[in-house]
Amino acid sequence: MTETLHPALLPQGLRDLLPPDAAIEAAVVARQMAVLESHGYERVKPPLVEFEDNLLAGAGAAMATETFRLMDPISQRMVGVRADMTPQVARIATTRLKKAPRPLRLCYAGQVLRIKGSEIRPERQVGQVGAELIGSDALAADVEAVTLAAAALAASGVDALSVDLTLPTLVPAVCAAFGLAGGAAEALRAALDHKDVASVAAVGGGAAPLLVKLVGGAGAAKKALAALQAIELPAAAAAERARLVAVVDAVRRAAPGLALTIDPVENRGFEYHTGVSFALFARGVRGELGRGGRYRTGNGGGEPATGFTLYTDTVLRALPEQKPRKRIYLPRGADPQAAERLRGEGWATVAGLAAVADAAAEAKRLNCAHWLDGKEIVAAG
Repeated sequence: MTETLHPALLPQGLRDLLPPDAAIEAAVVARQMAVLESHGYERVKPPLVEFEDNLLAGAGAAMATETFRLMDPISQRMVGVRADMTPQVARIATTRLKKAPRPLRLCYAGQVLRIKGSEIRPERQVGQVGAELIGSDALAADVEAVTLAAAALAASGVDALSVDLTLPTLVPAVCAAFGLAGGAAEALRAALDHKDVASVAAVGGGAAPLLVKLVGGAGAAKKALAALQAIELPAAAAAERARLVAVVDAVRRAAPGLALTIDPVENRGFEYHTGVSFALFARGVRGELGRGGRYRTGNGGGEPATGFTLYTDTVLRALPEQKPRKRIYLPRGADPQAAERLRGEGWATVAGLAAVADAAAEAKRLNCAHWLDGKEIVAAG
């Protein structure tokens, strides 16, 4: 016999967002989108569900294990619920906006759903705000992505922000130079992801000494770059390093107050990235506020692109305590012009729908700290 579920019970990783948090989230998203649009990014709105073949093409392939799938009863084809919006925006750019001038700047906001959460982010439904700069491989595009993400978070009210830069293409370039492939490369990747120096030394073959140095090269940007530049790298890996160095120098000039760190071997979450990538953090806040970096828009190629996604659930945790909007109770028959004036001054007016004997008590019951007595604002006590 199936046990009757309590109506408030939700699947693991899903939750209701209640007052005032829902309003705070909406305001944060609005501020972030305003920053993106002020930099020339135009808003798009992809659908929640797409055909599986399209959703998991190109950069979307990295989200295959995170994607809910179901049968569309109309087309009789498999569809997926989006687990990330970046692949959708890439699809829009390469199809519907194929003839639009490049570089193409697009932004978006919406919800995504994933099969499972993680230890750091147990939520399965996550709000995303993001921007994609498509059709340019210029270094200035990498710099714009980093500094714009930081600006959007600053506009949200996030303090003590830091950016951790990584280079997902560096380790593959080293592996290729030393002939590491297949199972050996996979084992090495797992060891690097866990920063397990002993395992790196054991499975890294001839590349092990170099890779151990790279693991030890993580840290604050100035120190990490000095360590990274002192390492002798194969030609392809050295070219990747040069790009990272140039991006860091340019970001420092564009946003001199922004704290930068570097982890040259970090790859988790950057599996489809093809160049300089980054994650954003705030001091004392669990999890990433967002991540981004360079990628290609299609299978086996496509256009060069870079961008970022911000996670609204983590951003909300990074904000100082938000003051609720002032609420004032309007007794039945209150002056409409006075009410309009109050709303113009930033009050939320709560109109009484029936006459009450004690307006102050009714205001308190409705979570209003004040009530309107004629034209006078009175504290509810």
